[in-house]
Amino acid sequence: MGYNEEVLTVLREASGGSRELRINFGVFAGRSATPAEIDQLAQMLLPELGDVTITAEDRRELNESSETSLHQVRIDLPETADVERVIEVAEEWAQAHIEDRHADVVDVRIA
Repeated sequence: MGYNEEVLTVLREASGGSRELRINFGVFAGRSATPAEIDQLAQMLLPELGDVTITAEDRRELNESSETSLHQVRIDLPETADVERVIEVAEEWAQAHIEDRHADVVDVRIA
């Protein structure tokens, strides 16, 4: 299974001028990343970053005609980070877990 890397990971400016790498895990996996998967990602990133801060979030957005569920993983990037290498590791991790335990995404429309 192939992924559009521009959609799987997104590099963003965070608060205070810091950077973060966002992994749109739920878009492709149809589920949240497990705590064990997040721990594995952290272990994979330790050699690259030294200190690792990862946030996994589940967010819901609702209105009268739709409901959106977002499962995203964010990695805080220090100024000295080799961003290309972090992206490579993060995408390797995401693709392995997306293919390993994919849940079908269901499109439900509210009438």
